[in-house]
Amino acid sequence: MSGGGDDSSRRPATRVVRGGRRPEWTGPVVNPPVWRASTHLYASDAERREAGKHNNDGQFFYGRRGAPTQWALADALTALEQGAHGTVLYPSGVAAIAGAMLAVLKPGDRLLMSDNAYDPTRSMATGLLARLGVETAFFDPRDLTGFATLVEGAKAVWLEAPGSLTFEMCDVPALAAAARAAGAVSILDNTWASPLGFAGLAHGCDIVMMSLSKHVGGHSDLMMGSASAGKRWYTALRRTAQELGQVVSPDDAALAARGLRTMGIRLEAQTKSALAIAEWLETQPQVARVMCPMLPSDPGHALWKRDFTGGCGLFAFVLASDDPAASARVVDALELFGIGYSWGGYESLALAITPEDYRSCMAGTGGKPAIRLSIGLEDAQDLIGDLGQALARV
Repeated sequence: MSGGGDDSSRRPATRVVRGGRRPEWTGPVVNPPVWRASTHLYASDAERREAGKHNNDGQFFYGRRGAPTQWALADALTALEQGAHGTVLYPSGVAAIAGAMLAVLKPGDRLLMSDNAYDPTRSMATGLLARLGVETAFFDPRDLTGFATLVEGAKAVWLEAPGSLTFEMCDVPALAAAARAAGAVSILDNTWASPLGFAGLAHGCDIVMMSLSKHVGGHSDLMMGSASAGKRWYTALRRTAQELGQVVSPDDAALAARGLRTMGIRLEAQTKSALAIAEWLETQPQVARVMCPMLPSDPGHALWKRDFTGGCGLFAFVLASDDPAASARVVDALELFGIGYSWGGYESLALAITPEDYRSCMAGTGGKPAIRLSIGLEDAQDLIGDLGQALARV
């Protein structure tokens, strides 16, 4: 069997396995070899001149434009994203955020950003973009009526579904449609669901980015990001990335490609465990609220069920305590959860959070202590037992 054919009619699990495995990149082996190369050589000066006329994955030119290892990963990600013309790789998720913004925005433009966006995304808007003369307004993505007024005159809209830390759902298709009607470009951070759980371009967004450090890598051992788009914005993304000198290591690309092959079954297992743990947390007297759109009780569940085909292991809960130190006590008492940033790996993580520190117009947790969980591949009952003994400290 060889990959790389037209698999657009195949189901996602098949595309995850086959994507990017073109025979011209893999040769007689299963995986594309790791091409470590800065200089690409030509048989003649005429060949060199001809190569300079082209700028596509699959065209050797210089190491900054990649080689089969990076091309194969980008090709596989494009195959997963319905409606994508191409995918650009970046050395981190934050680099992908910057790359998407800088491909769209220029001095004097106005950006609308979902108030529950990832904190480094917010910081980029209030830092780098502000220094470049881009104005940012934060908005509540659940308020469609208010958004219809705000979006007039905006150049771009940044969305994240569900929102970072507090996991509110928004109507992505409606927001993207309103943005397009107003002439604004919609950019979605789709790291939580991945294209296996939500088809961002197919639901109306212009650009979809992900932190590949999370689900795609899956093993907490690489940093990478991506942005996928139709032809118009893919061309802008690629040009901007090359102007900024963005390139990913072939070794990291190989790790990400390997992680991608098992992403589907990892997401399925982590989602199942996360839902069981979230349902259990809802029954605990020390817990005031569980923030997880996969739960039928969650305010955003209807939107999640309507638009999403999958979930993941990341959610949060609020403690029924007025002691701000309670969340740290619970986290410190956990034995099976690591304490650290990132998520989406095979190991479970817990983090005390204060969403109010990263909001401009939306409420966080009402000042109550809260904890974000990233559920890994451990046994769900063992994780529940660990949470139970830790909650007993509250």
